[in-house]
Amino acid sequence: MLTNIGVPGLILILVIALIIFGPSKLPEIGRAFGKTLREFKSATKDILDDDDDKKA
Repeated sequence: MLTNIGVPGLILILVIALIIFGPSKLPEIGRAFGKTLREFKSATKDILDDDDDKKA
């Protein structure tokens, strides 16, 4: 689904986000999004590691 967006689509999304949230809120939103992704990756890794331990 997200692989078909392309560069023009990403630029359009960024411009719309800039208009909606304003330039002062975008860094906060980016930080929160990055933190959420990091937590999701670590949780996923923990789940996969637990499954590997159970199999062994």
